Amino acid sequence: MTASKNVILAIDQGTTGTTALLVDTKLKILASHNEEFRQIFPQPGWVEHHLNDIWRSTLKCIQSALKKVKISSNQIIAIGITNQRETSCFWSKSTGKPLCNAIVWQDRRTSEYCLKLKDAGKESWVQQKTGLLLDPYFSGTKVHWALEHLSAVRKSADQSDCAFGTIDSFLIHKLTSGGAHVTESSNASRTLLFNLSTLDWDPELLELFEIPTSILPQVLESTALFGKTRKVPGLPDGIPIHGVLGDQQAALLGQACIQEGMAKCTYGTGAFILLNTGSVIRKSQHKLLSTVAWKIGGNTTYALEGSAFSAGSSVQWLRDGLGLIKKSSEVEALAKKVKTSDGVVFVPGFTGIGAPYWLPNARAAFFGISRGTTRAHLARAVLEGIALMNYDILKAMERDLGTKLRSLNVDGGASLNNLLMQFQADLLEVALSRPRMVETTALGAVFAAGLGVGVWSHLSDISKSWKRDRLFKPQMLLEQREKYLIDWKSTLRFFNPS
Repeated sequence: MTASKNVILAIDQGTTGTTALLVDTKLKILASHNEEFRQIFPQPGWVEHHLNDIWRSTLKCIQSALKKVKISSNQIIAIGITNQRETSCFWSKSTGKPLCNAIVWQDRRTSEYCLKLKDAGKESWVQQKTGLLLDPYFSGTKVHWALEHLSAVRKSADQSDCAFGTIDSFLIHKLTSGGAHVTESSNASRTLLFNLSTLDWDPELLELFEIPTSILPQVLESTALFGKTRKVPGLPDGIPIHGVLGDQQAALLGQACIQEGMAKCTYGTGAFILLNTGSVIRKSQHKLLSTVAWKIGGNTTYALEGSAFSAGSSVQWLRDGLGLIKKSSEVEALAKKVKTSDGVVFVPGFTGIGAPYWLPNARAAFFGISRGTTRAHLARAVLEGIALMNYDILKAMERDLGTKLRSLNVDGGASLNNLLMQFQADLLEVALSRPRMVETTALGAVFAAGLGVGVWSHLSDISKSWKRDRLFKPQMLLEQREKYLIDWKSTLRFFNPS
């Protein structure tokens, strides 16, 4: 197979695995490879990754993708990176070695600290600056915890040798052989330390969380030159890293949601809904998040976001925890064996409940199980629970906007589940558009890198490449829809009586 001379390498570093894609400038995927890595659960509510596992998976993905297509690595004109966002990494500036395991975005160990700050009346002040809420989800509280509880991190910080960063920062550090300690705006906006208005680290927030400026990376635009490859096995020196975005912002770009009012939902480990709000920082009245979508050419685009922490991970639990299926892809066939969940309701709260409720101590639960409940009912209830949680987020988004959502673009691995997509459309009474390329997170990294090196000149060039695979139109009868929503609301009162 012969590849184009213009190839972009996209690295999609996710929560459960890493994917590398080689894409030509006509957006043809030449090759891809995925590697899963260890999930570390030291105690209930704690989730960690070993940074060396992530780096090894990244290298293997790059090398395997190159072998599949048999192109020269010299044909790669740029690297784009997209990544799990709030996961916090700490390494030595002098040696490059990890100082501890990465603390994953799902981790809830800082719940009590967040409550303490809320009780002190800090949340509205923090939200005004950052667009975020005080929740263990975000990086700032994790950094505070690491400095307070991990002696290696504290000692290294005291010696000005500690580097903190989200996953993008760590990967850039490794790809440049320690030559760069940088991040970009969309990732920085997820840390609780970044001011949305000034677009820089906020001194008052750093003081609140007791974080020294010496550990922070430099913040660059999303299509800036972040560094060049150096001493990376399988790659030549000098390939520019020219596009970086947090995974959900990358999906927003990959879905060509470049105009104000356009929205997407990514069904991955969690479910993440972003709405482009243009140059305006939209402050939510319904516990949604304001965030940077991207900063390109000196212009910042913002987004409104709502996240459900457990989506695909709930299906993985059916596979790994209960053994009801052998592969995640089998869940749709199992769920289709019954026409309804027969009153069984599943709340996907394995690592707490996110927007619009923000209940960090909540846990997943089934309700309404009877002697007649089967494996199929449980499978269907899990899929329905994912969609119902997204329903609440999107309704909160509509209230913030003061208008009904007209359509929704969907992507991510679970968007291939037709049963889930149809149920989501039925609940929302809104049409769902699924693109031909559901790996839109990686596509966003390709677009960012391509914009950085001049493959595309303007954001408008991107919208021409978006192609629809399928449109899901609402079909459910009103009475059936209302029953689902009534059962869901009554179930949630167990978690959120107010």
